Amino acid sequence: MKSRTGNPALHKFEVSGSAGGETTLTISGRVSLETLGKFREDVDRFFPQPAPQGLRVDLSGLQYLDSAGALALLTLRRRAESRSIPFQFVNAGEEASRILTLLDRPTLQTPPLVSSRRSANLLEQAGEGSRALAGDFLAVMEFVGELIRGLVFSLVHPRSVRWEDVIFYMKRAGVDGLPIVSLISFLIGLVIAFMSSLQLKQFGAYLYVASLVAIAIVRELGPLMTGIIVAGRSGSAFGAEIGTMMVNEEVDALRTMGFDPVRFLAVPKVLAAMIVVPLLTLYADVFGILGGLLIGVMFLDLTVYSYVDWTLWSITLFDVVASLIKSMIFAALIAGIGCQRGFGVRGGAAAVGSATTSAVVAGIFLIIVVDSIFAVILHYVR
Repeated sequence: MKSRTGNPALHKFEVSGSAGGETTLTISGRVSLETLGKFREDVDRFFPQPAPQGLRVDLSGLQYLDSAGALALLTLRRRAESRSIPFQFVNAGEEASRILTLLDRPTLQTPPLVSSRRSANLLEQAGEGSRALAGDFLAVMEFVGELIRGLVFSLVHPRSVRWEDVIFYMKRAGVDGLPIVSLISFLIGLVIAFMSSLQLKQFGAYLYVASLVAIAIVRELGPLMTGIIVAGRSGSAFGAEIGTMMVNEEVDALRTMGFDPVRFLAVPKVLAAMIVVPLLTLYADVFGILGGLLIGVMFLDLTVYSYVDWTLWSITLFDVVASLIKSMIFAALIAGIGCQRGFGVRGGAAAVGSATTSAVVAGIFLIIVVDSIFAVILHYVR
């Protein structure tokens, strides 16, 4: 028995065999994306026939086959196997066999990555969020261990540190960030002095404006605002830089050459941040006090000497040292979380953007949490 279907200019089906016995289906011509619709129609017309004991698909007459046509042939085999029909391709040329082997059938049969559900309920969302949070915590802890090991190794072997990169990142995180840190700190000191003077003037206690500004800036706002600015400028830059290297497989190249990526990329950034952020904090303290001084001299009829003298009386060496220690810890957190988010990038440009945003948000969150802990500890230590 023989039957013919299809346009010879496109593809041709030739079915030979007996009903209930093994059937040979000869496919010739072109099986490609352009002929896919007609090919599926021919397959649909073929399968309503009584199921044969076996199906052999002869591909000796194929003139052209692309990936879409190969997928159609694999779909034909899957339909036969779903009906428990023994199936095999025969006389497939070298090119056709190569294209067919390129398609991974198990992967094609897996469900899509995006769930077909419209939305999950509140309990499922809470569970998924908790699982993601736990996974993120484990990844951060693993990176912290690698970073501490790299820092200890660098302290024991200082010549292994790439000091040129440390100086480069000190300039980017410190010198380049000095104008914005100075301006914001000056304006914060100015606003605090102005707003506090409105409340203190009813008591005639203008001198206490100097004390309030000095204590607020040195103890809290100086290191806190400096850390937030550095997280927005440098933490995001660290995450984007390493994330781009992950996308371009440059980090894999470093591993192939025998370099430790954490020691090679993260350690110089962390060291640079820990050196320059305390210096930026000192600048922020000075400019914040200068902002309060401007209000005190211009609007409160205070002299420069009285304002400075009251400021020095209000703060102690302990406050300054605690502020510097706090800012150094902030710097380690900012640079560390930025590098960790960069090393976690998987994908393309969108993943780099997500890592950059995550580095800034996580850095600011950790700064505020650690600052709260310091506030409680320093209260009892002082």
